[in-house]
Amino acid sequence: MRQLAGRDVGPIGLGCMSFGGIYGATDEAESIACMQAALDLGATHWDVAEIYGDGVSEAVIGRFLRDTGAQVTLATKAGIYAGPERYFSNEPGHLRRSLEGSLERLGRDRVELFYIHRREQARPVEEVMETLAGFIEEGMIGAIGFSEIAPSTLRRAHAVHPVAAVQSEYSLWTRLPDLGMIQACADLGVTFVAFSPLARGMLSDDFQGRENFPPGDFRTSNPRFIDPNYRANLGIIAGFKAFCAEHGWPTSATALAWVLAQGAHIIPISGTRSAAHLAELAQGAEIVLTDADLAEIDRLLPPGFAHGNRYSEAQQQGNEAYC
Repeated sequence: MRQLAGRDVGPIGLGCMSFGGIYGATDEAESIACMQAALDLGATHWDVAEIYGDGVSEAVIGRFLRDTGAQVTLATKAGIYAGPERYFSNEPGHLRRSLEGSLERLGRDRVELFYIHRREQARPVEEVMETLAGFIEEGMIGAIGFSEIAPSTLRRAHAVHPVAAVQSEYSLWTRLPDLGMIQACADLGVTFVAFSPLARGMLSDDFQGRENFPPGDFRTSNPRFIDPNYRANLGIIAGFKAFCAEHGWPTSATALAWVLAQGAHIIPISGTRSAAHLAELAQGAEIVLTDADLAEIDRLLPPGFAHGNRYSEAQQQGNEAYC
């Protein structure tokens, strides 16, 4: 077990972005089967956001929890808004309306963790923390989190009120958090939640290839999935997949085991809606990587190996840079 927002949770969480269709058309029956598998496998931390499918992911989760009575640690996020153009706001009224809408869709009067999905740069983070601390006092949220912020922002926020979690992309092909955020979270007693720990599917034995992405898939405009970067990345990752096969480990489970090995305060969340895939991922908590294994993985996939930026210019907006 690992700690998140003062609660014991399974070492691997469930990311629910795909329930809203960002990786292609969503199937509610498939999402329900995935949530049931998560419960059966002990994946008790579920992560969602208002913007995922414009509330669709939250509504699917809410119906499942209502119908089953399941008890999970829920995290949701707000701060990204769609207008004529996407924008970010941490204004108290915006955040309150978002949180109230999320609670209604989730069928809850409280969530265990509430993230600022993207920080509004013009608004001091200290002011934002006062708003969030007020939500705790009202009983609407249990703890505060931030997504894609810099270590300096975390330290400023934490000085006002304890921050429970920071969420950022972290995997064998995205190592930026190693340059300050992993360490800052450990120093402050903050949980680091790693999203996209499987390199958006690339670190998986059943990756179907870019040519099979469904219409609307987020990855079609992602630089790492566009040639020549894409072909280069496939070639490099092939060596890691061979290493996993030699040990009898699924590639995806091994990638999760690597993330877990980077610190006891780190929780990866896998964004799948496949029950079968989730069962495979759960093996990551059972794989023990030796020092020799970790050294060989670093040789095969050294820091910075990925070709291409992790986001396009449009996708990068709102993420705080610190290196």
